[in-house]
Amino acid sequence: MNSYTFFLSLIAAMGGFLFGYDTAVISGTISQVALQFGLDSIQTGWYVGCALLGSIIGVSFAGILSDYLGRKKTMFISAVLFSVSAAGCAIANDFNGLVIYRIIGGMGIGVASIVSPVYISEIAAAKHRGSMVALYQLAITVGFLAAYLFNYLLLGYSASSSFTNPLMHKIFHTEVWRAMLGLESIPAFLFIILIFFVPESPRWLILKNKIDKSRNIIYRIHKNKQSAEHEISSIRESTGGETKSEWALLLKPGIFKAVLIGVAIAMLGQFMGVNAVLYYGPTIFEKSGLSTGDSLFYQVMVGLVNMGTTIIALLIIDRVGRKKLVYWGVSGMIISLILIGLYFLYGEKAGLSSLFLLSFFLLYIFCCAISICAVIFVLLSEMYPTRVRGLAMSVAGISLWIGTYLIGQLTPWLLENLTPSGTFFLFAVMCLPYMWLMWKKIPETTGKSLEEIEEYWLGSKST
Repeated sequence: MNSYTFFLSLIAAMGGFLFGYDTAVISGTISQVALQFGLDSIQTGWYVGCALLGSIIGVSFAGILSDYLGRKKTMFISAVLFSVSAAGCAIANDFNGLVIYRIIGGMGIGVASIVSPVYISEIAAAKHRGSMVALYQLAITVGFLAAYLFNYLLLGYSASSSFTNPLMHKIFHTEVWRAMLGLESIPAFLFIILIFFVPESPRWLILKNKIDKSRNIIYRIHKNKQSAEHEISSIRESTGGETKSEWALLLKPGIFKAVLIGVAIAMLGQFMGVNAVLYYGPTIFEKSGLSTGDSLFYQVMVGLVNMGTTIIALLIIDRVGRKKLVYWGVSGMIISLILIGLYFLYGEKAGLSSLFLLSFFLLYIFCCAISICAVIFVLLSEMYPTRVRGLAMSVAGISLWIGTYLIGQLTPWLLENLTPSGTFFLFAVMCLPYMWLMWKKIPETTGKSLEEIEEYWLGSKST
Protein backbone atom coordinates (compact mmCIF):
# COMPACT_ATOMS: atom_id res chain seq x y z
CA MET A 1 0.00 0.00 0.00
CA ASN A 2 1.24 3.48 -0.89
CA SER A 3 2.55 5.10 2.30
CA TYR A 4 1.53 8.54 1.01
CA THR A 5 -2.09 7.41 0.61
CA PHE A 6 -2.00 5.99 4.14
CA PHE A 7 -0.59 9.27 5.48
CA LEU A 8 -3.36 11.31 3.83
CA SER A 9 -6.05 8.88 5.00
CA LEU A 10 -4.71 9.02 8.55
CA ILE A 11 -4.96 12.82 8.66
CA ALA A 12 -8.47 12.80 7.19
CA ALA A 13 -9.41 10.15 9.75
CA MET A 14 -8.66 12.70 12.51
CA GLY A 15 -12.14 13.98 11.71
CA GLY A 16 -13.39 10.54 12.74
CA PHE A 17 -11.46 10.69 16.03
CA LEU A 18 -13.09 14.02 16.89
CA PHE A 19 -16.45 12.65 15.75
CA GLY A 20 -16.00 9.68 18.12
CA TYR A 21 -14.76 11.69 21.09
CA ASP A 22 -17.47 14.32 20.79
CA THR A 23 -20.14 11.65 20.42
CA ALA A 24 -19.03 9.40 23.28
CA VAL A 25 -17.81 11.93 25.87
CA ILE A 26 -21.43 12.86 26.57
CA SER A 27 -22.07 9.44 28.17
CA GLY A 28 -19.88 10.20 31.19
CA THR A 29 -21.36 13.65 31.80
CA ILE A 30 -25.11 12.93 31.66
CA SER A 31 -25.71 12.20 35.35
CA GLN A 32 -23.46 15.10 36.49
CA VAL A 33 -25.06 17.68 34.19
CA ALA A 34 -28.58 16.42 34.98
CA LEU A 35 -27.91 16.74 38.72
CA GLN A 36 -26.25 20.16 38.48
CA PHE A 37 -28.98 21.73 36.34
CA GLY A 38 -31.93 19.71 37.71
CA LEU A 39 -32.89 18.12 34.37
CA ASP A 40 -35.87 15.82 33.90
CA SER A 41 -35.88 12.91 31.39
CA ILE A 42 -36.97 15.14 28.48
CA GLN A 43 -34.32 17.77 29.25
CA THR A 44 -31.71 15.02 29.64
CA GLY A 45 -32.67 13.75 26.20
CA TRP A 46 -32.29 17.30 24.86
CA TYR A 47 -28.82 17.59 26.41
CA VAL A 48 -27.79 14.44 24.54
CA GLY A 49 -29.81 15.20 21.42
CA CYS A 50 -28.82 18.84 20.91
CA ALA A 51 -25.43 17.84 19.46
CA LEU A 52 -27.24 15.46 17.13
CA LEU A 53 -29.43 18.35 16.00
CA GLY A 54 -26.20 20.21 15.24
CA SER A 55 -25.03 17.18 13.24
CA ILE A 56 -28.16 17.38 11.09
CA ILE A 57 -27.42 21.05 10.44
CA GLY A 58 -23.81 20.19 9.65
CA VAL A 59 -24.55 17.45 7.13
CA SER A 60 -27.18 19.62 5.43
CA PHE A 61 -24.50 22.03 4.21
CA ALA A 62 -21.42 19.74 4.28
CA GLY A 63 -22.07 18.29 0.83
CA ILE A 64 -22.62 21.70 -0.73
CA LEU A 65 -19.45 23.04 0.92
CA SER A 66 -17.33 20.05 -0.09
CA ASP A 67 -18.52 20.26 -3.71
CA TYR A 68 -18.08 24.04 -3.85
CA LEU A 69 -15.02 24.76 -1.68
CA GLY A 70 -13.34 21.36 -1.93
CA ARG A 71 -12.82 18.50 0.50
CA LYS A 72 -9.74 20.01 2.18
CA LYS A 73 -11.27 23.39 3.10
CA THR A 74 -14.41 21.67 4.35
CA MET A 75 -12.34 19.46 6.68
CA PHE A 76 -10.71 22.63 8.00
CA ILE A 77 -14.15 24.10 8.77
CA SER A 78 -15.10 20.98 10.73
CA ALA A 79 -11.88 21.22 12.78
CA VAL A 80 -12.66 24.86 13.69
CA LEU A 81 -16.19 23.91 14.78
CA PHE A 82 -14.82 21.16 17.05
CA SER A 83 -12.33 23.59 18.62
CA VAL A 84 -14.93 26.26 19.36
CA SER A 85 -17.32 23.70 20.84
CA ALA A 86 -14.77 22.10 23.17
CA ALA A 87 -13.50 25.39 24.57
CA GLY A 88 -17.04 26.75 24.94
CA CYS A 89 -18.34 23.69 26.83
CA ALA A 90 -15.50 23.99 29.36
CA ILE A 91 -16.47 27.55 30.32
CA ALA A 92 -20.25 27.63 29.63
CA ASN A 93 -22.06 29.64 32.32
CA ASP A 94 -25.47 27.96 32.14
CA PHE A 95 -27.35 25.06 30.58
CA ASN A 96 -28.47 27.08 27.53
CA GLY A 97 -24.89 28.12 26.80
CA LEU A 98 -23.76 24.51 27.15
CA VAL A 99 -26.42 23.41 24.67
CA ILE A 100 -25.34 26.05 22.13
CA TYR A 101 -21.71 24.89 22.24
CA ARG A 102 -22.81 21.25 22.00
CA ILE A 103 -24.81 22.15 18.86
CA ILE A 104 -21.68 23.75 17.36
CA GLY A 105 -19.74 20.57 18.10
CA GLY A 106 -22.54 18.59 16.50
CA MET A 107 -22.16 20.67 13.35
CA GLY A 108 -18.48 19.68 13.32
CA ILE A 109 -19.49 16.02 13.61
CA GLY A 110 -21.95 16.38 10.74
CA VAL A 111 -19.41 18.02 8.44
CA ALA A 112 -16.66 15.51 9.31
CA SER A 113 -18.97 12.53 8.82
CA ILE A 114 -19.43 13.57 5.19
CA VAL A 115 -16.15 15.06 4.04
CA SER A 116 -13.58 12.79 5.74
CA PRO A 117 -14.77 9.45 4.29
CA VAL A 118 -15.41 11.10 0.91
CA TYR A 119 -11.86 12.44 0.83
CA ILE A 120 -10.38 9.05 1.74
CA SER A 121 -12.50 7.18 -0.82
CA GLU A 122 -11.40 9.59 -3.55
CA ILE A 123 -7.66 9.19 -2.96
CA ALA A 124 -7.53 5.42 -2.25
CA ALA A 125 -6.99 2.70 -4.84
CA ALA A 126 -9.94 0.34 -5.36
CA LYS A 127 -8.24 -2.72 -3.80
CA HIS A 128 -7.48 -0.80 -0.57
CA ARG A 129 -10.45 1.59 -0.46
CA GLY A 130 -12.46 -0.46 2.04
CA SER A 131 -9.55 -0.62 4.48
CA MET A 132 -8.69 3.05 4.05
CA VAL A 133 -12.25 4.29 4.62
CA ALA A 134 -12.57 1.81 7.50
CA LEU A 135 -9.56 3.63 8.95
CA TYR A 136 -11.98 6.54 9.46
CA GLN A 137 -14.32 4.23 11.38
CA LEU A 138 -11.35 2.98 13.41
CA ALA A 139 -10.52 6.59 14.29
CA ILE A 140 -14.12 7.00 15.51
CA THR A 141 -13.73 4.01 17.82
CA VAL A 142 -10.38 5.35 19.09
CA GLY A 143 -12.24 8.59 19.82
CA PHE A 144 -14.92 6.61 21.67
CA LEU A 145 -12.30 4.81 23.74
CA ALA A 146 -10.41 8.02 24.49
CA ALA A 147 -13.62 9.65 25.70
CA TYR A 148 -14.57 6.69 27.90
CA LEU A 149 -11.05 6.40 29.31
CA PHE A 150 -10.64 10.11 30.07
CA ASN A 151 -14.13 10.24 31.58
CA TYR A 152 -13.15 7.41 33.93
CA LEU A 153 -9.74 8.89 34.79
CA LEU A 154 -10.99 12.45 35.24
CA LEU A 155 -13.78 11.29 37.55
CA GLY A 156 -11.22 9.54 39.75
CA TYR A 157 -8.86 12.50 39.56
CA SER A 158 -11.57 14.96 40.59
CA ALA A 159 -12.20 13.04 43.81
CA SER A 160 -8.59 13.33 44.97
CA SER A 161 -7.50 16.76 43.76
CA SER A 162 -8.13 20.44 44.35
CA PHE A 163 -6.83 23.69 42.88
CA THR A 164 -6.24 27.17 44.29
CA ASN A 165 -7.29 28.74 40.99
CA PRO A 166 -11.13 29.02 41.10
CA LEU A 167 -11.63 28.23 37.38
CA MET A 168 -9.34 25.18 37.46
CA HIS A 169 -10.97 23.99 40.71
CA LYS A 170 -14.34 24.28 39.02
CA ILE A 171 -13.31 22.46 35.82
CA PHE A 172 -11.28 19.63 37.34
CA HIS A 173 -12.91 19.14 40.75
CA THR A 174 -16.41 20.38 41.46
CA GLU A 175 -17.72 20.26 37.86
CA VAL A 176 -15.45 17.71 36.20
CA TRP A 177 -17.82 17.26 33.26
CA ARG A 178 -16.32 20.54 31.98
CA ALA A 179 -12.87 18.92 31.75
CA MET A 180 -14.36 15.87 30.00
CA LEU A 181 -15.95 18.04 27.31
CA GLY A 182 -13.14 20.59 27.06
CA LEU A 183 -10.31 18.11 26.58
CA GLU A 184 -11.41 17.71 22.95
CA SER A 185 -9.85 21.10 22.13
CA ILE A 186 -6.35 19.51 22.04
CA PRO A 187 -6.94 17.01 19.18
CA ALA A 188 -9.17 19.56 17.42
CA PHE A 189 -6.33 22.08 17.27
CA LEU A 190 -3.95 19.34 16.08
CA PHE A 191 -6.39 18.52 13.25
CA ILE A 192 -6.37 22.17 12.16
CA ILE A 193 -2.57 22.06 11.86
CA LEU A 194 -2.41 18.68 10.05
CA ILE A 195 -4.94 19.69 7.38
CA PHE A 196 -2.34 22.10 5.95
CA PHE A 197 -0.23 19.05 5.01
CA VAL A 198 -2.81 17.33 2.76
CA PRO A 199 -3.60 18.15 -0.89
CA GLU A 200 -7.05 18.60 -2.35
CA SER A 201 -8.95 15.52 -3.60
CA PRO A 202 -7.77 14.78 -7.17
CA ARG A 203 -11.27 13.73 -8.23
CA TRP A 204 -12.69 17.05 -7.03
CA LEU A 205 -9.94 18.90 -8.92
CA ILE A 206 -10.82 17.04 -12.13
CA LEU A 207 -14.48 17.86 -11.56
CA LYS A 208 -13.46 21.52 -11.40
CA ASN A 209 -11.35 21.09 -14.57
CA LYS A 210 -8.05 21.56 -12.71
CA ILE A 211 -6.39 18.67 -14.52
CA ASP A 212 -2.74 19.61 -14.02
CA LYS A 213 -3.08 19.95 -10.24
CA SER A 214 -4.94 16.66 -10.10
CA ARG A 215 -2.32 14.92 -12.24
CA ASN A 216 0.48 15.85 -9.84
CA ILE A 217 -1.42 14.40 -6.88
CA ILE A 218 -2.45 11.21 -8.69
CA TYR A 219 1.15 10.65 -9.85
CA ARG A 220 2.31 10.87 -6.26
CA ILE A 221 -0.43 8.48 -5.11
CA HIS A 222 0.09 5.86 -7.85
CA LYS A 223 3.83 6.30 -8.47
CA ASN A 224 3.10 4.92 -11.96
CA LYS A 225 2.51 7.30 -14.87
CA GLN A 226 0.53 4.84 -16.99
CA SER A 227 -1.75 3.85 -14.11
CA ALA A 228 -2.23 7.49 -13.13
CA GLU A 229 -3.16 8.57 -16.68
CA HIS A 230 -5.62 5.69 -16.94
CA GLU A 231 -7.32 6.81 -13.72
CA ILE A 232 -7.48 10.43 -14.89
CA SER A 233 -9.11 9.30 -18.15
CA SER A 234 -11.64 7.14 -16.28
CA ILE A 235 -12.58 9.99 -13.93
CA ARG A 236 -12.96 12.50 -16.77
CA GLU A 237 -15.10 10.04 -18.72
CA SER A 238 -17.33 9.34 -15.70
CA THR A 239 -17.96 13.05 -15.11
CA GLY A 240 -19.20 13.35 -18.70
CA GLY A 241 -17.81 16.84 -19.08
CA GLU A 242 -19.73 18.17 -16.07
CA THR A 243 -17.82 20.73 -14.02
CA LYS A 244 -20.30 21.26 -11.19
CA SER A 245 -22.74 19.32 -9.04
CA GLU A 246 -26.45 19.92 -9.32
CA TRP A 247 -29.34 18.74 -7.16
CA ALA A 248 -31.19 17.76 -10.33
CA LEU A 249 -28.60 15.06 -11.00
CA LEU A 250 -29.78 13.28 -7.83
CA LEU A 251 -33.11 12.64 -9.58
CA LYS A 252 -31.58 10.61 -12.41
CA PRO A 253 -33.18 7.10 -12.11
CA GLY A 254 -30.07 5.11 -11.14
CA ILE A 255 -28.62 7.77 -8.87
CA PHE A 256 -31.99 8.39 -7.19
CA LYS A 257 -32.29 4.67 -6.40
CA ALA A 258 -28.80 4.68 -4.85
CA VAL A 259 -29.68 7.76 -2.78
CA LEU A 260 -32.91 6.17 -1.48
CA ILE A 261 -31.10 2.97 -0.51
CA GLY A 262 -28.34 4.99 1.17
CA VAL A 263 -30.95 6.93 3.15
CA ALA A 264 -32.65 3.70 4.23
CA ILE A 265 -29.53 1.91 5.50
CA ALA A 266 -28.23 5.09 7.15
CA MET A 267 -31.44 5.63 9.13
CA LEU A 268 -32.20 1.98 9.92
CA GLY A 269 -28.71 1.49 11.29
CA GLN A 270 -29.44 3.97 14.07
CA PHE A 271 -32.48 2.01 15.29
CA MET A 272 -30.48 -1.16 15.95
CA GLY A 273 -29.22 0.04 19.34
CA VAL A 274 -25.58 1.00 18.83
CA ASN A 275 -25.92 4.69 19.68
CA ALA A 276 -28.20 3.93 22.62
CA VAL A 277 -25.33 1.84 24.02
CA LEU A 278 -22.67 4.44 23.21
CA TYR A 279 -24.63 7.42 24.61
CA TYR A 280 -26.41 5.79 27.53
CA GLY A 281 -24.12 2.86 28.38
CA PRO A 282 -23.25 4.09 31.90
CA THR A 283 -26.92 4.88 32.56
CA ILE A 284 -27.97 1.40 31.40
CA PHE A 285 -25.26 -0.24 33.51
CA GLU A 286 -26.39 1.81 36.53
CA LYS A 287 -29.91 0.44 36.03
CA SER A 288 -28.42 -3.02 36.56
CA GLY A 289 -27.21 -1.93 40.01
CA LEU A 290 -23.65 -0.77 39.31
CA SER A 291 -22.10 2.34 40.85
CA THR A 292 -21.18 5.33 38.66
CA GLY A 293 -17.47 4.48 38.77
CA ASP A 294 -18.05 0.82 37.85
CA SER A 295 -20.43 1.77 35.04
CA LEU A 296 -17.82 4.10 33.52
CA PHE A 297 -15.21 1.33 33.78
CA TYR A 298 -17.58 -1.06 31.96
CA GLN A 299 -17.96 1.59 29.28
CA VAL A 300 -14.17 1.63 28.86
CA MET A 301 -14.38 -2.12 28.22
CA VAL A 302 -17.04 -1.46 25.59
CA GLY A 303 -14.72 1.08 23.95
CA LEU A 304 -11.78 -1.37 23.93
CA VAL A 305 -13.80 -4.10 22.22
CA ASN A 306 -15.23 -1.56 19.78
CA MET A 307 -11.75 -0.39 18.75
CA GLY A 308 -10.17 -3.84 18.66
CA THR A 309 -12.96 -5.27 16.54
CA THR A 310 -12.77 -2.36 14.12
CA ILE A 311 -9.07 -3.14 13.58
CA ILE A 312 -10.08 -6.69 12.61
CA ALA A 313 -12.76 -5.30 10.26
CA LEU A 314 -10.23 -2.95 8.68
CA LEU A 315 -7.93 -5.89 7.92
CA ILE A 316 -10.59 -8.16 6.40
CA ILE A 317 -13.17 -5.88 4.77
CA ASP A 318 -11.42 -5.91 1.37
CA ARG A 319 -11.00 -9.70 1.52
CA VAL A 320 -14.29 -10.92 2.97
CA GLY A 321 -16.48 -8.24 1.34
CA ARG A 322 -18.96 -5.71 2.65
CA LYS A 323 -22.09 -7.87 2.47
CA LYS A 324 -20.74 -10.98 4.21
CA LEU A 325 -19.57 -8.88 7.14
CA VAL A 326 -23.08 -7.47 7.48
CA TYR A 327 -24.79 -10.88 7.25
CA TRP A 328 -22.71 -12.44 10.02
CA GLY A 329 -22.45 -9.33 12.17
CA VAL A 330 -26.13 -8.39 12.19
CA SER A 331 -27.09 -12.00 12.95
CA GLY A 332 -24.85 -11.79 16.02
CA MET A 333 -26.36 -8.43 16.95
CA ILE A 334 -29.86 -9.92 16.99
CA ILE A 335 -28.75 -12.75 19.29
CA SER A 336 -26.88 -10.46 21.70
CA LEU A 337 -29.74 -7.91 21.85
CA ILE A 338 -32.15 -10.69 22.78
CA LEU A 339 -29.74 -11.90 25.48
CA ILE A 340 -29.46 -8.36 26.93
CA GLY A 341 -33.26 -8.08 26.97
CA LEU A 342 -33.58 -11.45 28.71
CA TYR A 343 -30.99 -10.41 31.31
CA PHE A 344 -33.01 -7.33 32.28
CA LEU A 345 -36.17 -9.47 32.31
CA TYR A 346 -34.94 -12.48 34.30
CA GLY A 347 -31.32 -11.82 35.35
CA GLU A 348 -32.04 -10.47 38.81
CA LYS A 349 -34.52 -13.27 39.57
CA ALA A 350 -31.98 -15.86 38.40
CA GLY A 351 -29.24 -14.25 40.50
CA LEU A 352 -26.98 -13.54 37.54
CA SER A 353 -24.09 -11.13 38.17
CA SER A 354 -23.50 -7.96 36.17
CA LEU A 355 -20.63 -9.74 34.39
CA PHE A 356 -23.23 -11.56 32.30
CA LEU A 357 -24.65 -8.22 31.21
CA LEU A 358 -21.15 -6.95 30.36
CA SER A 359 -20.49 -10.11 28.32
CA PHE A 360 -23.70 -9.66 26.33
CA PHE A 361 -22.89 -5.98 25.71
CA LEU A 362 -19.37 -6.82 24.54
CA LEU A 363 -20.72 -9.50 22.19
CA TYR A 364 -23.15 -6.94 20.78
CA ILE A 365 -20.39 -4.35 20.29
CA PHE A 366 -18.16 -6.95 18.61
CA CYS A 367 -20.88 -7.92 16.14
CA CYS A 368 -21.84 -4.31 15.49
CA ALA A 369 -18.28 -3.02 15.05
CA ILE A 370 -17.30 -5.73 12.60
CA SER A 371 -20.40 -5.22 10.45
CA ILE A 372 -22.61 -2.14 10.18
CA CYS A 373 -20.20 0.28 11.87
CA ALA A 374 -17.27 -0.75 9.66
CA VAL A 375 -19.33 -0.94 6.47
CA ILE A 376 -21.69 2.06 6.57
CA PHE A 377 -19.23 4.86 5.80
CA VAL A 378 -17.41 2.68 3.26
CA LEU A 379 -20.65 2.01 1.37
CA LEU A 380 -21.92 5.58 1.51
CA SER A 381 -18.59 7.03 0.37
CA GLU A 382 -18.36 4.73 -2.67
CA MET A 383 -22.00 4.41 -3.79
CA TYR A 384 -22.36 7.74 -5.58
CA PRO A 385 -20.89 9.31 -8.76
CA THR A 386 -18.16 11.93 -8.39
CA ARG A 387 -20.44 14.68 -9.73
CA VAL A 388 -22.92 14.30 -6.88
CA ARG A 389 -20.90 12.49 -4.19
CA GLY A 390 -20.93 15.42 -1.76
CA LEU A 391 -24.63 16.17 -2.22
CA ALA A 392 -25.71 12.52 -2.09
CA MET A 393 -23.61 11.93 1.03
CA SER A 394 -25.31 14.93 2.63
CA VAL A 395 -28.75 13.47 1.91
CA ALA A 396 -27.75 10.09 3.38
CA GLY A 397 -25.96 11.85 6.24
CA ILE A 398 -29.03 13.90 7.13
CA SER A 399 -31.09 10.70 7.42
CA LEU A 400 -28.34 9.07 9.52
CA TRP A 401 -28.25 11.97 11.95
CA ILE A 402 -32.02 12.32 12.10
CA GLY A 403 -32.12 8.66 13.15
CA THR A 404 -29.32 9.24 15.66
CA TYR A 405 -31.06 12.33 17.02
CA LEU A 406 -34.32 10.42 17.49
CA ILE A 407 -32.51 7.62 19.32
CA GLY A 408 -30.70 10.15 21.51
CA GLN A 409 -34.00 11.79 22.40
CA LEU A 410 -36.10 8.64 22.73
CA THR A 411 -33.77 6.27 24.60
CA PRO A 412 -34.44 7.75 28.10
CA TRP A 413 -38.18 7.53 27.36
CA LEU A 414 -37.86 3.97 25.99
CA LEU A 415 -35.88 2.81 29.00
CA GLU A 416 -38.45 4.36 31.32
CA ASN A 417 -41.63 3.24 29.56
CA LEU A 418 -40.72 0.09 27.60
CA THR A 419 -38.27 -0.97 30.34
CA PRO A 420 -34.68 -1.92 29.39
CA SER A 421 -35.74 -5.40 28.26
CA GLY A 422 -38.46 -4.10 25.92
CA THR A 423 -36.06 -1.50 24.51
CA PHE A 424 -33.46 -4.10 23.52
CA PHE A 425 -36.07 -6.45 22.08
CA LEU A 426 -37.22 -3.55 19.88
CA PHE A 427 -33.64 -2.97 18.69
CA ALA A 428 -33.39 -6.68 17.76
CA VAL A 429 -36.53 -6.46 15.60
CA MET A 430 -35.16 -3.39 13.77
CA CYS A 431 -32.18 -5.44 12.55
CA LEU A 432 -34.39 -7.47 10.19
CA PRO A 433 -35.26 -4.80 7.56
CA TYR A 434 -31.59 -3.73 7.46
CA MET A 435 -30.53 -7.28 6.68
CA TRP A 436 -33.14 -7.52 3.90
CA LEU A 437 -31.95 -4.31 2.24
CA MET A 438 -28.33 -5.47 2.23
CA TRP A 439 -29.38 -8.83 0.77
CA LYS A 440 -31.73 -7.63 -1.96
CA LYS A 441 -30.87 -4.05 -2.91
CA ILE A 442 -27.14 -3.41 -2.51
CA PRO A 443 -24.43 -4.91 -4.76
CA GLU A 444 -21.08 -6.12 -3.50
CA THR A 445 -18.62 -3.29 -4.15
CA THR A 446 -15.41 -4.89 -2.90
CA GLY A 447 -12.56 -4.46 -5.39
CA LYS A 448 -14.57 -2.24 -7.75
CA SER A 449 -13.37 1.22 -8.76
CA LEU A 450 -15.63 4.18 -7.99
CA GLU A 451 -16.29 4.52 -11.71
CA GLU A 452 -17.33 0.85 -12.01
CA ILE A 453 -19.74 1.25 -9.09
CA GLU A 454 -21.17 4.36 -10.76
CA GLU A 455 -21.75 2.39 -13.97
CA TYR A 456 -23.69 -0.24 -12.00
CA TRP A 457 -26.14 2.28 -10.52
CA LEU A 458 -26.61 4.00 -13.87
CA GLY A 459 -27.53 0.64 -15.40
CA SER A 460 -24.68 0.47 -17.91
CA LYS A 461 -22.76 -2.31 -16.19
CA SER A 462 -23.49 -5.18 -13.78
CA THR A 463 -21.28 -6.07 -10.84
